[in-house]
Amino acid sequence: MNPLEGRPIRVLRVIARMNVGGPAWQVSVLTRGLDASRFETSLIAGDVGGGEADFVELRDPDLPLVKIPALGRSVRFGDDLRAFIAIRREIRLFRPDIIHTHTAKAGVLGRLAAATCRVPLRVHTFHGHLLHGYFNRLISRVLVMVEKILAWRTTALVAVGERVRDDLVAAGIGRLDQYTVIPPGVAPAGPLYRESARFRLGLPIGVPVVLFVGRLTVIKRPDRLIEAMSYVLARRSDAVLAVAGEGGLLEETRRRAEPLGSAVRFLGWQPDIADLYVAADCVVLTSDSEGMPVTLIEAAMAGVPGVTTDVGSAREVVVDGVTGLVVASDASAVADGLLRLFDVELRDRMGAAARARAEAEFGTRRLIADHEALYERLMAELGAAARETDGG
Repeated sequence: MNPLEGRPIRVLRVIARMNVGGPAWQVSVLTRGLDASRFETSLIAGDVGGGEADFVELRDPDLPLVKIPALGRSVRFGDDLRAFIAIRREIRLFRPDIIHTHTAKAGVLGRLAAATCRVPLRVHTFHGHLLHGYFNRLISRVLVMVEKILAWRTTALVAVGERVRDDLVAAGIGRLDQYTVIPPGVAPAGPLYRESARFRLGLPIGVPVVLFVGRLTVIKRPDRLIEAMSYVLARRSDAVLAVAGEGGLLEETRRRAEPLGSAVRFLGWQPDIADLYVAADCVVLTSDSEGMPVTLIEAAMAGVPGVTTDVGSAREVVVDGVTGLVVASDASAVADGLLRLFDVELRDRMGAAARARAEAEFGTRRLIADHEALYERLMAELGAAARETDGG
């Protein structure tokens, strides 16, 4: 409750776009999941760009949100100004106690709008590792400078993993005491059957299937993925790679995979991610940059071990040698890890350990409870400061 007015705490959430991925899933869970007796929520989102799958259309078509088309990923002065004005309008209508922004562009426009409208509490979540790999060196420097300035006007900063937090603090973005680490939360997988899932996806039965889920972009290194699969096929010719996702490098990745023939299957974006994971023997992450990889968490929830490069907070999901394998960032090391997990006994043991750990640490209930606790703590501190001022 708002301690100053005796009503539910109003939280206005802002995200640049709801494309399929970790941030959209977390925002969806939080928009629906906060205790309605204690919190009132509203969500603002921009349009999903071309070449990206729309999370709302595919997975949550009834999600209540306020659409601001100009609030997309691209940086354009005219669109950004219109988005800023529209966010201010929604702030005046909703009158939030807390504005919580997600992703870089929404973080800039949302926090600036909140400051100009005197929203008392401002929270921003760093979902990814924006310091490395997303932008060229010049833009990265500018972005770090902007984030440093914005951190001074932000009440609390949320990082999805400890490594992400530590790197941001080392870059001078905020103080350590501003940060709360809240890992992503994923719903547990239901009882599904591998054979039926593979049938629905058009995948062969009785052979090892490696799954890649994500956008085909530079930082995800689909070139490394295809090269690793070529090494795998040289030693295990019946293996199959299922690629679930699209993106700017889709056609280039198709061309790279042509010599591998039917061993690489492009599935596009799938509305039912449960089928994807239950169909797989293992998942693979070949990225150069990540925050807290939700793909690895989703796989673990389904009892599927992962092979991942050592990026972002991947080690906070995959315990090397226990719930999966963390490997060097080269194609041969990725291939060696995948081949190890083709051993049924090892794969099953790691998969069971991955699921047990994911259910304990990465569930949606924990995600919701962590945010509720953060919001109530911030409101309590605000109330205490107001009482101290009145008393003085």
